Amino acid sequence: MLVKSKYWIPVFQEERIIRVYLPHEYAHTDRSYPVLYMHDGQNVFEDQDAVGGSSLRLLNYLEQKKFQLIVVAFDSGAKRMEEYGLWKHGQLSEELTGKSDIVEAKGREYLEYIVKDLKPAIDATYRTLINTNFMAGISLGGLLTTYALCRYPTVFSKGAGISSAFFRNQEELEKFILESELTDRSCIYLDCGDKESGDERIDKAFLNSNDRIYQMLEEKASCVQFQLIKDGEHNYESFRTRTADLMSFFMNER
Repeated sequence: MLVKSKYWIPVFQEERIIRVYLPHEYAHTDRSYPVLYMHDGQNVFEDQDAVGGSSLRLLNYLEQKKFQLIVVAFDSGAKRMEEYGLWKHGQLSEELTGKSDIVEAKGREYLEYIVKDLKPAIDATYRTLINTNFMAGISLGGLLTTYALCRYPTVFSKGAGISSAFFRNQEELEKFILESELTDRSCIYLDCGDKESGDERIDKAFLNSNDRIYQMLEEKASCVQFQLIKDGEHNYESFRTRTADLMSFFMNER
């Protein structure tokens, strides 16, 4: 079952749709469930709501597999680059894109809202395992997720980044990871395609960026996984092929 609600997001100064998936058995039991928080909510569950008409199609997948998991997905907005940015774009980003055009970086405030306001609201509304929370995101959402695992290691025990756009904040993120302290519960999944952009130079830099973050995280956490996706591209048709691996990671099936 998919429940859609509107929440006021102070950092964005507007309402956003938040989509909550509840397992089929939810209404018929009194059990509590772990919660997976996901970014770019409009692209998570159904094609009909997705930007560009293509989503992860996670609703069908969850209903088929009958995973005992609540999924909370919050929509991104028109200024996604600013909303999901953690710091001003760094040197690597400028080298790869030729631009340094981010006006504001609101990602850290956005994550703080999730931890301090949204999560308590979800816990008060649904039967959740309050201390069993995960996070996942794609591209800039993967950047946000990795930061969140390092910033709030006692809140989020597992995190996954698909084709994470670390290069946008590579330098600052590396500094932050070095200073962070993950817990023995921290478990992270990352993947990256070898054809993210179609430009060989950028593809190589994108992969190197992901590999660098993976190696740094491996020194901090006891459970870090990385997959190179052969012919993986930066689009939802490609992202969708990794859904099984993503969900298996969260449901301890791998």
